[in-house]
Amino acid sequence: MSIPLPMPKRTIHTQHTYSPWRVSVAPMMDWTDRHCRFFHRLLSQHTLLYTEMVTTGALTHGDVGRHLRFNGQEHPVALQLGGSTPSDLAVAAKLGQDWGYNEINLNCGCPSDRVQRGAFGACLMATPVVVADCVKAMVDVVDVPVTVKHRIGIDTEVSYEFVRDFVGTVAEAGCEVFIVHARNAWLQGLSPKQNREVPPLRYELVAKLKLDFPTLTIAINGGITTGEQMHSQLQHVDGVMLGREAYYNPWLLTEWDHEFFGEAATTLTREDVELAMVDYMEQAAAEDGCPWYAIARHMLGLRHGLRGSRYWRQVWSNHKLKPWPPREVWSMAQAFVGIQTTNQIASDSVHSEV
Repeated sequence: MSIPLPMPKRTIHTQHTYSPWRVSVAPMMDWTDRHCRFFHRLLSQHTLLYTEMVTTGALTHGDVGRHLRFNGQEHPVALQLGGSTPSDLAVAAKLGQDWGYNEINLNCGCPSDRVQRGAFGACLMATPVVVADCVKAMVDVVDVPVTVKHRIGIDTEVSYEFVRDFVGTVAEAGCEVFIVHARNAWLQGLSPKQNREVPPLRYELVAKLKLDFPTLTIAINGGITTGEQMHSQLQHVDGVMLGREAYYNPWLLTEWDHEFFGEAATTLTREDVELAMVDYMEQAAAEDGCPWYAIARHMLGLRHGLRGSRYWRQVWSNHKLKPWPPREVWSMAQAFVGIQTTNQIASDSVHSEV
């Protein structure tokens, strides 16, 4: 499915050549599907986007098209793989390249029980030689970059030498890009949510990796929520990756092309983006029967912080409206925003006069 984006073509006219990993949105299970990525691409033309993790088993035994299909306008877009068998990862990486992905990323950072049962994700950090074998198998069969996303340690292993040796071993296999979540992964005793919050952030270890491996591309992830923090981190590393903040407050992405890639700021309004998503919903339904609410859930943060946003979200997430055409839901959402905004302005005016 290829749906024209409602924006003028823009040419990069900077004096700098920026790393493709300068700014990215993290791969997030159940969130960064192709519909979410289409939405994010409306907001930023240059931010690198990642798929949800796709396991080698899903590609070997499942519907390849369902897992790998994406809109060509999502570029640049990377495929994240989960697995630990070099031969299976080589096949999956080749499929990813053949389907048009710009990068193949190996997940060595997810701590969930389900991932551990498959012997991949963060637990792979305990066996860097295995990761190196996996990387080499993929590098040997694809021309696009093969990258690794990982933590700074696992469980109680907190020494810098642990992550340094991991990066060094994997780099020797041909990986030149490492995206580092600056927390340990606790493989026992914490939920995935707690693993994003409880282990302390240690940004200094990621900065030290860049000092020790100056020829590698090092991007940082974890706890970064503002443009100011992004600029600060880019003084020490090559790239920054945001996860949940980009999902909950997606309008942030509209600042990134200008702030981090030297491009003109987008001229799109939130209303333009919302209407473009309605067009996308209609075409998705016509092409593959995708229900509009499977798409709309990704844009519920579009009006984050604005008057009437709560009522707007309630319309787009109202299960009673699921039988409605998306354009009618959009019309109701717009009406609610207008009514609530008018009421709020009137209320503010009354209070200011008292």
